[in-house]
Amino acid sequence: MRIDKLLSNIGYGSRKEVKKILKNGQVTVNGTIVKDAKFHVDPLVDSVYLFGEKVQYREFIYLMMNKPAGVISATEDDRDETVIDLLNDDEAVFSPFPVGRLDKDTEGLLLLTNDGKLAHQLLSPKKNVPKTYFAIINSHVTEDDAAAFAKGVTLDDGYETKPGKLNILKSGEYSDIELTITEGKFHQVKRMFEAVGKKVVYLKRISMGPLLLDDSLGNGEYRELTEEEVQQLKEFSPNEER
Repeated sequence: MRIDKLLSNIGYGSRKEVKKILKNGQVTVNGTIVKDAKFHVDPLVDSVYLFGEKVQYREFIYLMMNKPAGVISATEDDRDETVIDLLNDDEAVFSPFPVGRLDKDTEGLLLLTNDGKLAHQLLSPKKNVPKTYFAIINSHVTEDDAAAFAKGVTLDDGYETKPGKLNILKSGEYSDIELTITEGKFHQVKRMFEAVGKKVVYLKRISMGPLLLDDSLGNGEYRELTEEEVQQLKEFSPNEER
């Protein structure tokens, strides 16, 4: 990897800014001053110092965000604020992207990373990765609804969903529920309730695979995953589709 790319990738400035730093002799590789921006280094082997401090290289970043309503799950958009717009420069420099999407008006757990391999594993339809949502419904939710969801329901376009696990927390004029599904069709949770004649008025994702939303995160806040959480995601092996 080129030395200017390495330094810019981990937040030491743009390529142009890094080249100025190099020209000023502020970077050493294995004890030797390097001024050539094209100089190649192995970040996992070579010892790189900038301004006398060792450069700690990492390839991937993993962030847990409590996505707020009104923000879209995209890397860029001409009209709306995106989840990437909520990041500080220290994280944005890694070019993370949202793993999957939440609707604009949906809140909750969103994973952002630049680890394409992990993202593919979590998003693959064949992996049956469970996602759990908390929702408020505009009417009584019954055990009949839970039984229907357990079999799978027919959406407005004729699609038959995979079975979902519906847990009724409170049933009344407005009902609180948790729903776990293993797929992610467009507006799926909302459309599943529409299939049984009900409407979602509030929706929040609270888990994805082994990852649970940190309840200390306010809307729009985020943090890096712990090493244990990253390892759990990488080792997570949900049942393959039969």
